[in-house]
Amino acid sequence: MTIKEISQTIVEEFSMFDEWMDKYEYLIDLGKQMPVINEAAKTDDTLIAGCQSRVWLDCEMKDGLLYFSADSDAIITKGIISLLIRVFNGQSPKDIAVANVDFIEKIGLKENLSPTRANGLLAMISKIKTYARSFIK
Repeated sequence: MTIKEISQTIVEEFSMFDEWMDKYEYLIDLGKQMPVINEAAKTDDTLIAGCQSRVWLDCEMKDGLLYFSADSDAIITKGIISLLIRVFNGQSPKDIAVANVDFIEKIGLKENLSPTRANGLLAMISKIKTYARSFIK
C-alpha cells in the first residue's frame, strides 16, 4: 500500500471513535502491539530530540525500502510513533521525504495533544524524514 492509502485507512479507523478518550485508548493499544527496537539500537543517535518523553527511532534499508523500529518510555508516545511507523514502513526514501502527513490533522491528533507532545510529534516526523533524505542517492 502507498503512504496515502495507509494514511486513509488510519483516518477511517479513527473515525469509528466519537470520543477522544476512545482514540487515546486505541493509540495506547497500537503502542502495545508495536515490536520494540533492539536494545542495542537505543543510542543517543536514535534518541529523538525535542520529545517530552524518551523516544528511540532506528531505521534500516532493505531492497531499497526503509524499515523503522522504535520504543518510548511513555505509552501514548509509543502509540504515536507506532502510527507513524505504520505509515512509513516499507516505503521508499523518496516517497517518505515528500510525504504529506495531513492524516494527523484529519484524525484530530495534533489538536488533542498537549503542546509538548505536539512538538514531540513534529520531532518524530522530522526524524523519519531526515532518515529518508539520508538514503536518497
